[in-house]
Amino acid sequence: MSAPPESINLGNNPTDAPPQLGEIPHPSEMRIPTLSSTNGTSGINGNTSMEDAKNAVYGIFEAARVTPSHMPDLRNIDAQSAFNTVANHPVTQNVKDTISSGPVAESVKDQHAKTTSEFSNLANSRTTPDTKAATGQPLTHYHSFFYNLLSWENPRATAISFLATVLLIFGARYLPALRWSFKVLWMTLGIAASAEVAGKLVFNQGLASSFRPRKYYTIPRETLESSLEDVEQLINFFVIEFQRVLFAENVLATVAAFAAALIAHGLIMLLPFWGLSLIAVSVVYLAPLIYISNKELIDHHIANASNIANAQAKQVQDLAGHHTARLTETVKAQTSTYSAKAQEYMGAAKDRTSAAVGNAKQQVNQQANSASDSASAAVGNAKQQFNQQANSASDAIGNAKQQVNQQANSAGSYSTSNNPFKSGPDAPPTYNSSDFPHAPKQDPVPGVASHQEQYEKSQFGGQAQTAL
Repeated sequence: MSAPPESINLGNNPTDAPPQLGEIPHPSEMRIPTLSSTNGTSGINGNTSMEDAKNAVYGIFEAARVTPSHMPDLRNIDAQSAFNTVANHPVTQNVKDTISSGPVAESVKDQHAKTTSEFSNLANSRTTPDTKAATGQPLTHYHSFFYNLLSWENPRATAISFLATVLLIFGARYLPALRWSFKVLWMTLGIAASAEVAGKLVFNQGLASSFRPRKYYTIPRETLESSLEDVEQLINFFVIEFQRVLFAENVLATVAAFAAALIAHGLIMLLPFWGLSLIAVSVVYLAPLIYISNKELIDHHIANASNIANAQAKQVQDLAGHHTARLTETVKAQTSTYSAKAQEYMGAAKDRTSAAVGNAKQQVNQQANSASDSASAAVGNAKQQFNQQANSASDAIGNAKQQVNQQANSAGSYSTSNNPFKSGPDAPPTYNSSDFPHAPKQDPVPGVASHQEQYEKSQFGGQAQTAL
């Protein structure tokens, strides 16, 4: 080894020249083993002896020795001066410039600015869309937010959210977050309680209470209201979307949801919940990205599939129309045949009905004629009997008149002989109770002209007293 370097004060050095390294000797002078110097017992495979290794290390330090005239005396170096010297050294400045303003730094700054801008755009996309539901209800601002997020309009923000979601799923699966939470809680509370008790014992003042704020922190009402409004909008987003899928507002979305539910039903029996969640998140994030990246190819295949499906549907429709036409012709022929037969049956039945109706009418006419003849004969007999009875009654009336006249004549001759001056020849006969000496003594009631009333007022019809 060389003699100790001379003492040099950096502050007194006018040039402030950096220390310079000596000339690096040839490897043979450093006694470093090479491939040509290795043999069967000592070589590159680790068979070099300990002494050779030491000599090699000493040779490296010997080659890297500093020229004594430029080696500073570390005992006389000021710390601040040394720091300034190192900080102002061209190499340090070059490294600093490379780190702060180099291509890597510029790229990092650019990516950071773009990421910040995309997150701002994603946050500003939470606006109520103009599109309304099929019922006319307005959608929530989370519809715009999730559409902007999953359509990869801001790729850095979407990628970071996807990565954060995946890490959250793995963290929930493999990290005992709940146990760590309780551990942090009991450690914090234990430290606070120990500090408070120790402070009161040693300093007569608790340490934890000394850090107590003058006013406890509270959540402002505006913050709570805005947070609750965001929670309400988020919940309504899922509720509205479920109903839109359930009631087939978009048939493709309903079919896709059906396929996803069916696949999830099959996978849940094979995979744990975190695995199914990881698959679901990957599909939700990566399916739109795959479609956007291969939009032309996917649209081309979708168009081909749609054309094939339309062609098959048209072929099936034509085949169905052909069979329908044949079936219609067959039905028409059968209908015509059965209609003709039905008309024949109806004609025969009509003829039979007409004959039966004619017979019934003839029988009815015969019965009516018989009834009319019988009624005429009965009426004739009745008239004849009535006439006979009328003639008999007329004869009886005549005989009664004759008898009454005879009796009247007899009574007139009697009354005339007894009282000839009682009435004249032209005066109407007058009767008095004296004309009938043997009749009851009841004079006619004056003011009563009706015979019926006379009878009712008499002793025969009323309550008259018996004549004395």
